[in-house]
Amino acid sequence: MDTLTHTLMGGTIVGLAHLDPSIEPVSAGFITVAVGASLIPDIDTVMKLKNNAVYIKHHRGITHSLPFTFIIWPLLIATLSHFIFNLPFINMYFWSLFAVFLHVFSDIFNAYGTQALRPFNHKWIQLGYINTIDIPIIVMHILYFILWFVGFDPVKLFILLYAVIIIYYISRFIYQKYLITKIVKQLPNDDISRVFVMPTIRYNEWRVVVVAEEYYYVGRTFKGQIVFYDRFEKIRPLEGELYEAVKDDENFKSFTFFSSIYRYEVKDIDSNTIEVRYIDLRYLKDGHYPFVCIMLLDKDDYDVQSSYTGWVFTESKLQEKIT
Repeated sequence: MDTLTHTLMGGTIVGLAHLDPSIEPVSAGFITVAVGASLIPDIDTVMKLKNNAVYIKHHRGITHSLPFTFIIWPLLIATLSHFIFNLPFINMYFWSLFAVFLHVFSDIFNAYGTQALRPFNHKWIQLGYINTIDIPIIVMHILYFILWFVGFDPVKLFILLYAVIIIYYISRFIYQKYLITKIVKQLPNDDISRVFVMPTIRYNEWRVVVVAEEYYYVGRTFKGQIVFYDRFEKIRPLEGELYEAVKDDENFKSFTFFSSIYRYEVKDIDSNTIEVRYIDLRYLKDGHYPFVCIMLLDKDDYDVQSSYTGWVFTESKLQEKIT
C-alpha cells in the first residue's frame, strides 16, 4: 500500500492499544512507535538513491521477509522504544510485530506484491485485487479517526473497521474473478494461458492483460465492460548474441525479475547502435507503457553502451535518461 495508508493503519493500532493497560496509547512515545513500525518495512525505499535497478529488484524484498517481519523489526523497535520512551519491552514487541505484519500482509494484495515468504521462497506474492492507492480504504481509515474524535470507542471502531475492510477485500476478489471469467468468454477462439486483471485508482476501472497462444491482449474494464486497446503477436524470447549481450545487465535483470508479463522490441537507432526495449504490459496508461527496460548496444560487438529501467511516462523523458 502507499505511505499514507500505512501511516493511517499505524494510527488505528494506537486506538486498538487501549486494550493494553501497561501503556498509554495516546502518548508521543507510543504513537511514534506504532506509526514507525507500520512504515519501517518500506525503509528499503532509500535504495532508489542508488539507482532504479537496485530499487526495483529489492523493494518489498528482504525488508518484508519472514525474519524481518517476525523477529528483526519487532525486536529492534521494541528495544528502541524501551530505551528511548521507557515503554515495556514485551508489550512493545507484540505491538510492533502486529504493526509490521499488518503492513506486509496488506502489501501482498496489490499488483506490486512482496517477497513475504523469504528466505523459504523468493517468489513475488502479487494477488492484485487491491490498488496500491485505494481510495475506499483511505476513506474508511479517515472515518475511523473522525468517529474516534467525536467520542466512539477506538477498540470497537478498530474491530468494525477491519471487519468492513475484510468484506471489502473479499468483494474485490470475487469481482476480479468475475472479470476474468468474462474476459475469457469474450475471447472464445483464443487458447488463453494467463489473465491479469489489476485494479486502478478508479474503483470501477481495471487493467487487463491476456496471454493467449498467439497474442497478448491489453485493455481495461469500465464498470464491467471490457475494452482491448492493443494486440501484440507473440514472438520467440530474445536469444543468440543479443541475449548473451544483455542478460547480465543490471537493469535487464531487475526488469525481468520484477515484471510478470512483458514483450520486447529490437530496432536500429543509427548505423552504430541497436536498441533493445523490454515493455511491461501491465501498466498501459493513456496509450503509453511507462514501465520499461531499454538498452543501447554497439552494432559491432554488442557491447551495452547504456541502459535504464523504471517508470517513464513520455518518450522524450526516456531518451533523456538513456543518453
